[in-house]
Amino acid sequence: MSDVVHSIDVTLRRGSFERRLRIESDARVLALVGASGSGKTSVLHAVAGLLRPARGHIAIAGETLFDAARGVDVAPHRRRIGYVFQDGRLFPHLDVRRNLLYGARSNAGGFTLDDVAALLALGPLMQRRITGLSGGEVQRIALGRALLSQPRLLLLDEPLSMLDPDRREELLPYLQGVRDESGLPMIYVSHAADEVARIAQDVHRFDD
Repeated sequence: MSDVVHSIDVTLRRGSFERRLRIESDARVLALVGASGSGKTSVLHAVAGLLRPARGHIAIAGETLFDAARGVDVAPHRRRIGYVFQDGRLFPHLDVRRNLLYGARSNAGGFTLDDVAALLALGPLMQRRITGLSGGEVQRIALGRALLSQPRLLLLDEPLSMLDPDRREELLPYLQGVRDESGLPMIYVSHAADEVARIAQDVHRFDD
């Protein structure tokens, strides 16, 4: 069996934008780094099944998610991907506990609510409403919700970019903890070199 974790060779089109890229990496945690508009988020959308490549293939951890030549295009809900966005995208009408459990799947050996609460220090927040939480707390909840979906892959799209420096430093150790405790393949998007140096094992840099 190949040691390659991430194998992405696609041509992406969005309107007048087109990018051909090829990534072969045996690192479990891969970072995509580049300026805004360079195509990083488009790659995540392609991996998640939200953007269909014009051609090429995507395989993660030995499983083919997309292959234009072979007619393979796994539906997004069957890819079992946990996606953490820049802004958390939590439900303001639900408390923290119900936000965490939204979309949760039961899986023997997977993450439980107690596991996530301990890993991300969310216990004291469980009954809180989303309004009034800090940006770092919101992102910890979004990360916990992604883990409770029992993903086979985590996609993180600039999860620290909307935080001030203090909240950014507060959240980084939690991201490192998830990396170390989950054992999941991860693709981490950022424009901050110092940030990815603390999270990723391999870095793919995008030209403008």
